[in-house]
Amino acid sequence: MRHRGTFKAVVWTFVLTLAATLLALNLASGEKKLDEQVRREYALHDAQYQRALGVMLGPPITGGNRFEALQNGDQIFAPMLAAIRGAKQSITFETYIYWSGDIGRAFADALSERARAGVKVHVLLDWVGSAKVDADFVREMEGAGVQIRKFHKPSWYDIARMNNRTHRKLLVVDGRIGFTGGVGIAPEWTGHAQDAEHWRDSHYRVEGPVVAQMQAVFMDNWVKVSGDVLHGERYFPAIPAAGEGRAQMFSSSPSGGSESMHLMYLLSIAAATRTIDLSSAYFVPDDLTVGALVAAMKRGVRLRIITPGPIIDSQTVRGASRAAWGPLLEAGAQISEYQPTMFHCKVFTVDGLLVSVGSTNFDNRSFRLNDEANLNIYDEAFAAGQTAQFEADLRQSKRLDYEAWKNRPLREKAMEHLAALLSSQL
Repeated sequence: MRHRGTFKAVVWTFVLTLAATLLALNLASGEKKLDEQVRREYALHDAQYQRALGVMLGPPITGGNRFEALQNGDQIFAPMLAAIRGAKQSITFETYIYWSGDIGRAFADALSERARAGVKVHVLLDWVGSAKVDADFVREMEGAGVQIRKFHKPSWYDIARMNNRTHRKLLVVDGRIGFTGGVGIAPEWTGHAQDAEHWRDSHYRVEGPVVAQMQAVFMDNWVKVSGDVLHGERYFPAIPAAGEGRAQMFSSSPSGGSESMHLMYLLSIAAATRTIDLSSAYFVPDDLTVGALVAAMKRGVRLRIITPGPIIDSQTVRGASRAAWGPLLEAGAQISEYQPTMFHCKVFTVDGLLVSVGSTNFDNRSFRLNDEANLNIYDEAFAAGQTAQFEADLRQSKRLDYEAWKNRPLREKAMEHLAALLSSQL
């Protein structure tokens, strides 16, 4: 009996050790974290700033591009569906959320019709983000010939990667037209942010040589999940200039430089001279980022931030966010909460030149745990349009000053500090 008890103890010890190991692996924040403040070496308008981002961190900045900003579902989904329906050669589509509803049906129908017409259609869905997808949509698309893959579907030999999701939102049609931004394929993103059930978000249509970089970012994850290398003119055609805008498609992944997106933001904050406007669905900055923003304000940079207000899909994130506001508000940051509905935008505008848009939230999950992709646009006219949109959103937001933040109820403070304990995973 004693031997049997010893054997059981060994088994239970092994099981508990294995469980603890897997939990630790999934809660780890990726590669070694940045722990040094990025020094200001140049201004954002200096040529050296763009060389740093185009050589040290990302693909080269390319000219000849045209961008169109789309606000909310009524403006966003129609151009995306029109591009899909007009595809002649290929469609590559990567998204975190694909759920259900009429909009899910519209995408499934459009993708299926093109696949039946002979267009090569490849869809990459995150396994967690698409957990609520209508099974009929998947069956319809696969039956029509759409290739669907799931990113990091759990398996016993790779369970440690469960916490690494693809949060990228990319649609590329014929290798020539690209879309990126914040929207998922679900009813919440339809409409025009008219009520609490219809979210406020931004998405962007792109033409020009930078679309090839968008396609390359999609291919990065497609190869990971399928082992299939898609190449040739069907996916990477020669792309003529479509406009005068300069841009680069910036991406990050725990498997290939988890800190690169974080570093891109820190370099841009350090280079800021006049203004930073940040629209952030999930704003949970770490100490390094808070320090960079405070340093920018001390040298005269105006910082304005819009985050979600009471209508949000995660009160834990809102609590962790508000817990970090003290040093920013005390240094002069203008932080406002959007009131009409959930605010899901992710737009970073600096000095009236740089506009960074895409899937990245201002939090640890985006900076270190998820696969993310942002389009960095260097165009003063486009930046002016985004500043005007930011100020329109600001008029529907409620600003919280330092005194109001400091004097908020004790219960709120306690709940926020409890939420902040989870910030490494938010």
